[in-house]
Amino acid sequence: MIKPDAVENGYIGAILDKITAAGFRIVAMKYTQLSTRDAEIFYAIHKERPFFGELVEFMTRGPIVVAILEKDNAVDDFRALIGATNPEEAAEGTIRKLYAASIGENAVHGSDSDENAAIEGAFHFSGREIY
Repeated sequence: MIKPDAVENGYIGAILDKITAAGFRIVAMKYTQLSTRDAEIFYAIHKERPFFGELVEFMTRGPIVVAILEKDNAVDDFRALIGATNPEEAAEGTIRKLYAASIGENAVHGSDSDENAAIEGAFHFSGREIY
């Protein structure tokens, strides 16, 4: 997912270029905006954390780009490509090092497991939208 901060800053193309250059195949993609309810459901795992309200507000403030990516070892490779949540700690050349402003506005989201990738993909896309 390309988050509202990166969309607002015009980084969609640059981020997609890095993703495809890293060997990922985009099998589904759309430009959309989360409702408050959608963001609360998507980030329900963080509901009890103190930053939950700010996260929901941030994720609903503007459009996002959601995608399903394929590649051998996709989850681990994508997490390496995006870098640490805190862009100050992210490795040089990673998406977050290049395009994120802070821990809270960190440009992209990547699934942390194959199981969560399947759940998150199904959240955003119907079967007929995946190629």
